[in-house]
Amino acid sequence: MKRAFALLTVPALAIALAACGNDEGSTGHPAPSHSMPGHSASPGGAQAGPHNGQDVMFAQMMIPHHRQAVEMAGLAATRASSAQVKALAADIKKAQEPEIQQLSAWLRSWGSPVPSPGTSGMGGMHHGGMDGMDGMMSEKDMKELEAAKGRAFDKAFLEMMIEHHEGAVAMARTEESAGRFPPARQLAGKIISSQTAEIAKMRTLLKQ
Repeated sequence: MKRAFALLTVPALAIALAACGNDEGSTGHPAPSHSMPGHSASPGGAQAGPHNGQDVMFAQMMIPHHRQAVEMAGLAATRASSAQVKALAADIKKAQEPEIQQLSAWLRSWGSPVPSPGTSGMGGMHHGGMDGMDGMMSEKDMKELEAAKGRAFDKAFLEMMIEHHEGAVAMARTEESAGRFPPARQLAGKIISSQTAEIAKMRTLLKQ
């Protein structure tokens, strides 16, 4: 009986997964939701599920955006003079590195390309390199930040990261309103709340 059950469920699972694929080429009408027993809808879920082109775009754009934020935050450990700036940078790095892994897992589960590390950072894509890539620093910005030290670094880091966070919040708001994959929309909400709070904190630090 167990073998017969397995033979029945495998084709059914394949059909369910196919139905849950990327619907970027759909007519624009929402497809019926498909759920799979035993899979949670938590932001950490990597399962394939009902999603649309906006979900794919959100993940593919947020990955290089987060990578640049992590790169910027990594500079603070040896260049910042303010303990508060160093702590904030460490928090940003700690929060965004797992989110990069999460977004990458979703893209793989959807059969969509994961941006390579070379598409962000010092030698890759920067502000203006992709339509809608809000808040990305230019190569010149990144070199200036890398060269700065002490209080000059603190000021440059805070100003750049505020702009960077504002871009991420804008991207996340679009995902919240137009995305279809529940875990991605939940992550977007988390990004909005956490990075809005960090923007307020950075503005306060700039005034000190």
